[in-house]
Amino acid sequence: MADIVTLKALCEELKLDPREARERLRAAASDAKANPELAKARKPRTPWQWVKGSAAEKEARGVVSDAKPSKKN
Repeated sequence: MADIVTLKALCEELKLDPREARERLRAAASDAKANPELAKARKPRTPWQWVKGSAAEKEARGVVSDAKPSKKN
């Protein structure tokens, strides 16, 4: 089975606030022209998760890496 990357793991790795990351992902997924793989991978009412190494994961990393670091450090 393929490795799965969750939003929680991604936020811990990049030291980001999960709430802000989810907001950015929702906005990015709604723009299918700018983020086609992320829009295809998004399923409403399911956790944010991607197959490790997939195009959707790379787009998600790009979107959330623009987020400001969390203040919980």
